[in-house]
Amino acid sequence: MTTPALISQSSPRSPRRSAADGDYSRLLRRISDAGLMDRRPVYYTVRLGLVAVAFVAGWAAFVLVGDSWWTLMIAAFMAVAFAQVALVMHDVAHRQVFRLRRPTEIVGRVVGNAGIGLAYGWWQDKHTRHHANPNHEELDPDVAPDILLWSQRQARASRGLPRLLGRAQAFLFFPLLLLEGLNLHVAGIRALRNRSVKHRRPEGALLFGHFAVYLAAVFAVLPVDKAFAFLAVHQALFGLYMGCIFAPNHKGMPTLTGDDRPDFLRRQVLTSRNVRGGVLTDLALGGLNYQIEHHLFPNMPTPNLRHAQRIVRDYCAEIGVPYHETGLVASYREALAHLHRVGAPLRAG
Repeated sequence: MTTPALISQSSPRSPRRSAADGDYSRLLRRISDAGLMDRRPVYYTVRLGLVAVAFVAGWAAFVLVGDSWWTLMIAAFMAVAFAQVALVMHDVAHRQVFRLRRPTEIVGRVVGNAGIGLAYGWWQDKHTRHHANPNHEELDPDVAPDILLWSQRQARASRGLPRLLGRAQAFLFFPLLLLEGLNLHVAGIRALRNRSVKHRRPEGALLFGHFAVYLAAVFAVLPVDKAFAFLAVHQALFGLYMGCIFAPNHKGMPTLTGDDRPDFLRRQVLTSRNVRGGVLTDLALGGLNYQIEHHLFPNMPTPNLRHAQRIVRDYCAEIGVPYHETGLVASYREALAHLHRVGAPLRAG
């Protein structure tokens, strides 16, 4: 089933492990007392405005440049713009921007479906389940075995293409990300067949409306050869960028199986990785480099995550919970090393 809002399944509700759950309550109190759960309307007004300007400017430049191979540079710029729109959609879906459900869903669908061809309803359901059980092999759709395998248990049980690719998946990871943009579009379309997805008709209308306008614009402005080149560059770099944003967050961190269900705080902290960096890292990764804080407080406004990090890191040290943080390059190295270890049983066979 879909869920009405990401936050609905992203906070602890069970009375189990009362002592451990008390750890989260104390941390939440410190965060709230610091004012870090407060809304940031000015920040989001500026950010949404700048992303909208970049999006419109990209399409304007595309039309102005016209029939030229320079449009491939515009395609690269638009890949970044599309990913930044996706990051805005992510914050909207977490109710970081709007407090009420209705404006959240309207903006999410328009921005996601109509703006960049990313199905909001499908993504929201998938992302909600990820937040509730990050890196749980049976419950987190982000580590379900598909083309890539995320544990040696999955590797041993794999068949077909995943088993074939799994032997060298660490080397294939970044090349495969070039197909991620296409995969996101296809997954959203396929989800429209699922009756549990709410508002399928408006979702489908906005999604197919995007594809129709997008393809019509590209083939109206460019001849066929340049049009296909533009589509290839745009979608490949969009997928690569999206994968590079999300890969450092959990890949290579501990995975859970079966009844492995630590309390909420430990479930989020132990399976997540932060990425060190400055303003440019924050901008490029949309604040998701503070993945631990984001998972602990999903509706915390993005600009507050940096300030929350100091409190969370100190608190984890205080209660003896490992807190993992590394540089961006090191985060990819850890993820690739994990993928290589996962494929070991397949190479041995």
